[in-house]
Amino acid sequence: MSSINIVDTRVPGFWSSLREAIVGSSQDFTEGSIGRAIALLAIPMVLEMCMESLFGIVDVFWVAHLGADAITTVGLTETCMTVLYCIALGLGMGATALVARRTGEKDERAVGVVAVQAILIGLVIAALSAALGYVFAADLLRLMGGSDDVVRIGSGYTRMMFAGSATIFLLFLINAVFRGAGDAATAMRALWIANIVNILINPCLIFGVGPFPHLGVTGSAVGTTIGRGIGVVFQLWMLTSGRSRLAVGARQIRLNLAVMLRLIRLSLSAVFQYLVQMASWIGIVRIMASFGSAAVAANTLAIRVIIFALLPSWGMSNAAATLVGQNLGAGKPKRAEQSVWRTGFYNMLFLGGVGLIFIVFANPIIGLFTNDPSVAPLAAQGLRILSYGYLSYAWGMVVTGSFNGAGDTLTPTLLNLLCFWMCQIPIAWTLAFHTNLGPRGIFFAVITGDTLLAVTSILLFRRGTWKKTVV
Repeated sequence: MSSINIVDTRVPGFWSSLREAIVGSSQDFTEGSIGRAIALLAIPMVLEMCMESLFGIVDVFWVAHLGADAITTVGLTETCMTVLYCIALGLGMGATALVARRTGEKDERAVGVVAVQAILIGLVIAALSAALGYVFAADLLRLMGGSDDVVRIGSGYTRMMFAGSATIFLLFLINAVFRGAGDAATAMRALWIANIVNILINPCLIFGVGPFPHLGVTGSAVGTTIGRGIGVVFQLWMLTSGRSRLAVGARQIRLNLAVMLRLIRLSLSAVFQYLVQMASWIGIVRIMASFGSAAVAANTLAIRVIIFALLPSWGMSNAAATLVGQNLGAGKPKRAEQSVWRTGFYNMLFLGGVGLIFIVFANPIIGLFTNDPSVAPLAAQGLRILSYGYLSYAWGMVVTGSFNGAGDTLTPTLLNLLCFWMCQIPIAWTLAFHTNLGPRGIFFAVITGDTLLAVTSILLFRRGTWKKTVV
């Protein structure tokens, strides 16, 4: 009797897919179900960003107990540090695009080489930014419109945050490498470790619990830097121990000028892209600062809550970028495009639901953080207004991220210039100072710029020129 070979073609169930996504998957993301590929990448990325969101909320919850000046310190410092974040994000996007393309081409050795060059670049930039930020901390707060009380209370916080620049760059860059290689689970664990330490240690350092010193708002910066540092140690161990989908060997730990220059070239427009976006946000905060510390505090609270949902959404955007890069490397542009439309749809459903919750429950949500009559009403109004733009954010994040994943970092850069500097900033200024909307007009300007970005990104993506990008 002849034997019959039975092939199990069943699609793994939800719980098995969830477990595989969290534990780590060996799935080839250029083959099989697109929906499953999105899930295996997006679930750990979303969970990674959820923890980042949770930390942001918990941190501002404790800092809010110190008063409006402390909240303003955090808001102004983070605004100043957006320059660092956008450089790290830009370099990370360049690293993700290169790693994803090489992964799709099945060139494992080249992946490790890219990782090492990204780390070297990050360390050099971090050393420079740490020195400058540490020396000029007080001047940066004054430049951003901080009062004398804010400068007095917050200089230590700002100084410490800049001193920890290396932990910021390495955490961003190495996780970008993991994501590009499709190892989203390791990136998730690194950020979870960093932020769990942050959450546990920050209130102890802020309020001087037990043996910890009472550092006030500066304690938040110290705890954040310690947490990120521990996360970086975990990343380096995973990179060199061979326990992740990519491994960096001793032969790859050296300067490779050709790869470094390629990474810098690819990252420059991505860095400028984020610089344009973040500099626009600095402009928004600076306009808001004209209305006093209460307005800045309200803006900081509203944005922290908004980011609580946007960061998980950014995880879906990263998943789309990885799928685009790997499938282009495998010579499958049609699959790359299908991955983007599917991810954008899922992201729209997610953010649409969250936005509806924020619109309905804006007042009680803000009430969890502050009951200050000069801060809470405006923060609730800002949260409600910004939530109306969630559907636009959903598509804008995924589509612009997909351009970057393809290595076409120039298109999103030009779109950011158009939508944020030529549209958002002028509208914010006009509505804030030439109508009776005041600070509320700034929130309306934000959703206007982001809606324009979503529409123009989709129109350009449909043209398909990104499929021909060479990296």
